[in-house]
Amino acid sequence: MGKSRLEAFSDGVIAIIITIMVLELKVPHEATLEALQPLIPILLSYALSFVYVGIYWNNHHHLLHATHAVTGAILWANLHLLFWLSLIPFATAWMDESHYASAPTALYGAVLLMAAIAYSILQHLIIASQGSDSVLRKAVGHDWKGKCSPLFYLLAILMSARWVWASQAMYILSALMWLIPDRRIERALRAS
Repeated sequence: MGKSRLEAFSDGVIAIIITIMVLELKVPHEATLEALQPLIPILLSYALSFVYVGIYWNNHHHLLHATHAVTGAILWANLHLLFWLSLIPFATAWMDESHYASAPTALYGAVLLMAAIAYSILQHLIIASQGSDSVLRKAVGHDWKGKCSPLFYLLAILMSARWVWASQAMYILSALMWLIPDRRIERALRAS
């Protein structure tokens, strides 16, 4: 089965996720810069969530670029990933509304953790469908970022009960780690 419908559907869902997040931003009633000050934490959490969705979109693009064909299992794994990504706007909004309370901060981390697990499952199924000498398998290698991120999220979830600021720092640290361009798949595709 071709991958073009999977790519188009995923791109559409991710675009809707970003649209939902931006629609959650409320415009201040006053036309002064001071009116924006209470919105700074909300804008920062929006920016973090936007970065996360962007990271997944970028990595998903590269992942599918290295994929030749999709199976039914890959389609379901992709839907699984999109499900968790679609919860990012909800988790972000609840975190904002609660002023970064412990439970919403933990839920945000749980959504990020489940999205990371779902991405890992998708990646594994693609590699399994293409064989042990696939370009993607060679490109992924040991995938230290893919293994560190879930640990960061789990640690952040545990810390959120006492140190919400430390949880937020872990989410930011993990996002920054992924912002460093990962060119493994691009290099592997050029080499093949």
